[in-house]
Amino acid sequence: MPDMLRLTMLTVAVLFAASAPASACETARHEAVDYVVCRFDPATDDIRLFLNDAEGKPFGHFNWVKDALAARGERLVFAMNAGMYHEDRAPVGLFVEQGEELAALNTNDGPGNFHLKPNGVFWVSEDDPEQKAGVSAVKNGAYKSPETVSFATQSGPMLVIDGDIHPRFLPDSDSLKRRNGVGVTEQGDVIFALADSPVRFYDFASYFRDVLKTPNALYLDGTISRLYAPELERNDPGAAMGPVIGVVTEENVTKAKNAETE
Repeated sequence: MPDMLRLTMLTVAVLFAASAPASACETARHEAVDYVVCRFDPATDDIRLFLNDAEGKPFGHFNWVKDALAARGERLVFAMNAGMYHEDRAPVGLFVEQGEELAALNTNDGPGNFHLKPNGVFWVSEDDPEQKAGVSAVKNGAYKSPETVSFATQSGPMLVIDGDIHPRFLPDSDSLKRRNGVGVTEQGDVIFALADSPVRFYDFASYFRDVLKTPNALYLDGTISRLYAPELERNDPGAAMGPVIGVVTEENVTKAKNAETE
């Protein structure tokens, strides 16, 4: 192989390695439950939240987020539904996108999983050098986070709170559903998990705490839980949803990798 071609291919490979998300999705099985687990490093991976398109209408589907990003030269490499929403797909609780608060923190009491206190917030801070992402329980009308938050979504209930499983969860509950959630490890990695098999809250929380090692984790939703993970050939269909969380990279990274393998 000519030296110039070898150098070009090496440069492309380095570019791809530096720009693409270092972490990926994988399938797992634990105590007869099938999971998909996706791990990202918020210090290097571009984690964002999405709600409305350029016309102010909810995206609703992964493909519409993907197409909007592609028009800007970006690529969606992972996505998941990101919390509960009303019939008009507006967030039930706090929602921050690109530093702008689109919905306020919800501390009301009420029925349903969202109000199974404490609920919590998953947040991303692009400016904080110490901690880029976290899951924080809502306590006394507030949640712990850096001074500036780039993205945030409120959902509920919390699954794991400072190493403890939510006190309302029952080990012998007969409520078995598909569920998805997010947790953050002590090292700062963000882990998303979706249970493809029906699972009770207690066991789902235990998986985050004991297997994924996240001292704080947040439930995102249940039956409507959906995943976009091209590497697993997953682009789950379904009814239009509200908030979406995704990981984004530059489109030219994809083109560079394709050129490398041709």
